[in-house]
Amino acid sequence: MKVLLCWLVLLVSLPTFAQRTFTNPIKASGPDPWVYRHDGWYYYMNTTGRNLTLWRTRNVADLATAEQKVVFTPPPNTAYSRDLWAPEIHRIGGKWYIYFAADSVNNQTHRIWVVENASADPFAGEWVLKGKLADPGDHWAIDLTVLEHRGKLYAAWSGWAGSKNGQQDIYIAQLKNPWTMQGDRVRISQPELPWERHGHTSDGAQMNGEPPVVLVNEGPEFLQNGNKTFIVYSANACWLDYCMGLLEHTGGSLLDPKNWRKHPQPVFTQNPENSVWAPGHGGFFTASDGRTPWMIYHANPTETDGCGNRRAPHIQPFSWNPDGSPNFGKPVPKTAMAVPE
Repeated sequence: MKVLLCWLVLLVSLPTFAQRTFTNPIKASGPDPWVYRHDGWYYYMNTTGRNLTLWRTRNVADLATAEQKVVFTPPPNTAYSRDLWAPEIHRIGGKWYIYFAADSVNNQTHRIWVVENASADPFAGEWVLKGKLADPGDHWAIDLTVLEHRGKLYAAWSGWAGSKNGQQDIYIAQLKNPWTMQGDRVRISQPELPWERHGHTSDGAQMNGEPPVVLVNEGPEFLQNGNKTFIVYSANACWLDYCMGLLEHTGGSLLDPKNWRKHPQPVFTQNPENSVWAPGHGGFFTASDGRTPWMIYHANPTETDGCGNRRAPHIQPFSWNPDGSPNFGKPVPKTAMAVPE
């Protein structure tokens, strides 16, 4: 009996460890968030507009206090010195690459640019500009991401069909190497469904006397589940009811538009009840358990915040539907959630 009582006293005296939690947003500001997990680190980037800043942390929920470093600042008066948007860091062929959109004067000249770092540690070594990653027609482009698929490297991004701002479509192309396009681009999505055309009639005329709104498909991100490949993209505009759509690869060449099927409804929309407005520019990562899929996206705290720095990164887990497509659910409320460890 004395031994049993001693064990009970010991158990009662042991400290209890509550599971760590976090609340969204995980960082006060961070438009166009991106997460890449490698060797136990979560590497994070978002739009700063003026440079390429890299964050890293062992747990993405600790992003607000994560180590950070400006890894590249463009020289002034260049074609890539202003409006640096949507940077993404990737590890390809044993080297680090960052893809970003930038221009020289204003949004009319945005193109994709690439910097490379041969160091094993992206916080060390030197980031070297490899150049502009453009299609043969050198069209306006933003929001580029890449995918290694069956031994080949592909890029997807948002661009204009012509030389004037009128509509943003999703394009895909194969890459010869991480900074050079191989062949021409192929358009695989354009804003054609009613929920992608906020503020427009079917013929593009004004609605309710309001000025026309630019038609937008942007922020494409590859997502794979087994042998299935998807592209999740953002539709409408960041100053409207931004939401996410889904393209599904149905087989065959990734470069054939007929092999991509657009889901008829958005797969992730704003949730006013939870004070999450205009969610978009989503990215995806697997937690350190190697199994649980998570998404990261930016969202506004109110309906009227538009496209500024009030856009902040949110994270939440998601699941898979029986057909293998992603089920993102709804933007979760700003309450405590378990840390993605």
